[in-house]
Amino acid sequence: MERDAKELVQQQFGRTAQEYVNSESHARGDDLELIVEWTQPQSDWTALDIATGGGHVAKALAPHVRTVVATDLTQPMLAAARDHLLGAGVANCVYVRADAEKLPFLNESFEVVICRIAAHHFPAPQAFVMEAARVLKPGGRFVLIDNVTPEDIQLATFMNTVEYVRDRSHVRCLAVPEWKLLAAQAGLHINTESTRRKTHAVPGWARRAVSDERQFAEVVHCLQTADERVQRYFSFTFEESGQVATFQVDEWAALCVKPETGQRGGL
Repeated sequence: MERDAKELVQQQFGRTAQEYVNSESHARGDDLELIVEWTQPQSDWTALDIATGGGHVAKALAPHVRTVVATDLTQPMLAAARDHLLGAGVANCVYVRADAEKLPFLNESFEVVICRIAAHHFPAPQAFVMEAARVLKPGGRFVLIDNVTPEDIQLATFMNTVEYVRDRSHVRCLAVPEWKLLAAQAGLHINTESTRRKTHAVPGWARRAVSDERQFAEVVHCLQTADERVQRYFSFTFEESGQVATFQVDEWAALCVKPETGQRGGL
């Protein structure tokens, strides 16, 4: 099942790589500034960008560190990120095709590890967090940013369902308590966290991932048939025609620190 999920990721993002390079929400999110603010990168550090996508995290970190290692499971996505960054004059980034759950790096290799808006595609999030902790140096900083579900089962089911209808490579958005438990199990201490509401404009958000008009119609139907409780929580807005125009989801950001040798991690 994990293999099938990862094959779907490669098919999906191989097909849509350039769209994620060009995506305004990925390229210019306020969280890129937050990553730099939280990690306080230094000029002699090496940073790891897991599931780099369009390369936007690597681009934000590159001016502040010695080297950024940008990884992605999908070769065409990695190539698109490389072309984007080289075109932007970024010369201190190296590119490695890698599985986030089986990173090909030695223990304690990086001062900073980042994963932004990607972990909902990982079939084994516990393995991913353990790997991020493993390759992080003692005292190092791991920033995780991803869409998260409410703890309410109905609302969480809706969110994951509509995401899967839009993008068959979607696995699951977790709730914040689930991420906190995984961090604790990996020996990481959550230093800082924040949650924000993120607005999706339906046509652009859906068309960035769907493969055809039939799938787009399925996404629209899923939104249009949501009950009032779901509409309220996700802050639906509507066009005059009655079509859903926008909705909002929660995005969680956490700065996790790996304790120095001899210290204990956890919450």
